[in-house]
Amino acid sequence: MKPEHPVPEERESPFKGRTGLLRIWNAFNYSLAGLAAAYRHEDAFRQEVYLAIVLVPLALLLPATGIGHALMIGSVLLVLIVELLNSAIEATVDRISLENHRLAKRAKDIGSAAVLVSLINVAVIWLLVLIES
Repeated sequence: MKPEHPVPEERESPFKGRTGLLRIWNAFNYSLAGLAAAYRHEDAFRQEVYLAIVLVPLALLLPATGIGHALMIGSVLLVLIVELLNSAIEATVDRISLENHRLAKRAKDIGSAAVLVSLINVAVIWLLVLIES
């Protein structure tokens, strides 16, 4: 059975068919561009990078097991990951429309809530690791 509205081939990304090392190289460059864009345009991401610059070395200096260090550093990196995803959601919503809409607000609020939960996760993990040490 044919789909009702087939997607024209020309609407597919020209980069989807690439494989091997070229695809990996392109993906790496796109990732660096994404990090640079987030750092340049997103105040919250910049602040969280500064926090990571302080907390990651601090985690290594504090008395903890190897797993404790990994949990502490991983929780900080998770904040950066969630903030990147939140920023991508916000950019996509803004690209679709800048008008106030309840679903746009919901999407942005949920993304923001994910960042908050990841920050709470940092506090809880650090507290538990330091109490155990």
